[in-house]
Amino acid sequence: MFNGKRILLVEDNALNQEIAAELLQMMGITVDTADNGQAALDRIRELPAGYYDLVFMDMQMPVMDGCTSARAIRALDRDDAKSLPIIAMTANAFADDRQKTAEAGMNEHLAKPIDTEQLRSILERWL
Repeated sequence: MFNGKRILLVEDNALNQEIAAELLQMMGITVDTADNGQAALDRIRELPAGYYDLVFMDMQMPVMDGCTSARAIRALDRDDAKSLPIIAMTANAFADDRQKTAEAGMNEHLAKPIDTEQLRSILERWL
């Protein structure tokens, strides 16, 4: 369905990371993972522009949280920094959380635990 697409999954919880990666891989997506926002920023900075088609970004992580990481990614001086879809992942789906993620430059919000239909809908919209 999404064969050839590459996603960076940024999630500090090993079980959540494993479940999300499995769901994405079942849809034909290549998944790279990062355990925190700093690792995600470093990976995106090191790889060529356009390497990732989308980023799923957890909100609450050690080292660097999702909003800080998204702002830093958006600030990178490269062609894909402004257009790369960054989807917030959080168990907190409150309006103020959605506003914080939007202000950080994230495109959309995926609630945890992940609903497969919502995941598919987001992927269809952004990939």
